[in-house]
Amino acid sequence: MNSSVEGAGQQRSEAGGTLYIVATPIGNLDDLSPRAARVLASVDVVAAEDTRHSGRLLQHLGIQKRLIALHDHNEKDRAESLIALLEGGQDVALISDAGTPLISDPGFVLVRIARERGCRVTPVPGPCALVAALSAAGLPTDRFLFSGFLPAKRAGRRAALEGLGRESATLVFYESPHRILDAVADMEAVLGETRELVLGRELTKTFETFYAGTIAEVREALEADPHGSRGEFVVMVRGFESTGGADDSSQLDVDRLLQLLLPELPVKKVAKVAAELAGRPKNEMYQRALELKDR
Repeated sequence: MNSSVEGAGQQRSEAGGTLYIVATPIGNLDDLSPRAARVLASVDVVAAEDTRHSGRLLQHLGIQKRLIALHDHNEKDRAESLIALLEGGQDVALISDAGTPLISDPGFVLVRIARERGCRVTPVPGPCALVAALSAAGLPTDRFLFSGFLPAKRAGRRAALEGLGRESATLVFYESPHRILDAVADMEAVLGETRELVLGRELTKTFETFYAGTIAEVREALEADPHGSRGEFVVMVRGFESTGGADDSSQLDVDRLLQLLLPELPVKKVAKVAAELAGRPKNEMYQRALELKDR
C-alpha cells in the first residue's frame, strides 16, 4: 500500500515505497512522537531488531503489523527482501530496540542498499541516548566524538582509549552493565584519575541516575552503589585540555619532568604524577619513563 504519512516537506514518489527510520523510546514510552506513531500505524511492514521487544511496543500502541527481524546477524541477507518490498511499492519502518536506528544498532546495510537502489529513505527523529545524556551532563557539547562501544577486552579497550587520550572533543561511549566498572577503571589508568567523567544510567526510566566527577570519584561512586552495575550506560569524558600554549613547544617538557622524577620515585608513581601534570595518558608516560630510565 502507498501510505499517506507525510514526509519532511517532500512529495512522495509514485513508484516504490518509503523506508522510514523511526526513533523509538529509550525508556519512557511517552517519548514516542505522534509522527512516529502515525508512521508505525501506516506502513506495511516493520523491520525490528527484536520482534518480541518491538511487538510489545506496537501492542502498547494498539497497532498490529507484520514484523520482520533485522539484526546484526541477518541484516545482509534480510536487506534484499526488504528492498524488494520497497521496490514493490510497500512502505517499511525500521526500528531498533530503543532510540534511533543505526546509532550503534543495525540498519546501515539496509539504508545503504536502499539509497543505492534509489529507494526513498526518510528519518522520523526522536529519542537518542547519547544526545539525551549529553544534554544533561554539563560537559562541552560544541564538539563531541561518539565512539560507540569500546572493545570488550582490556587490551583492546586500553589501546582505544590511548588513541583518544589527546582528543579535545567530549568523548561519548555506550557501555553494558557487566563491563562498566572495568571500563571506568581502564579510563582511570589511561586518561588519568582527574579527568572529568559523567555517566548516564537508565535514562528516562524510573531509576535514571547520573554519576559525575573525576574518573576516580565516579569509579568510587559506582563501586559504592549497589545498583551501579545495572542498566545501560552512556559514558561521557571531558576532552583533553592542554595546559600549554597553541603549539607543542610551549607545553610542559615531559621528558624533563620524567627525568627529574625518576631518581626520586618508582616508575609507576612517576607515570601517575607525570600524567596528571602533563595531561597525558598514564600508559604513555609509563612507557616513556621506562625508555628514559634504561638510557
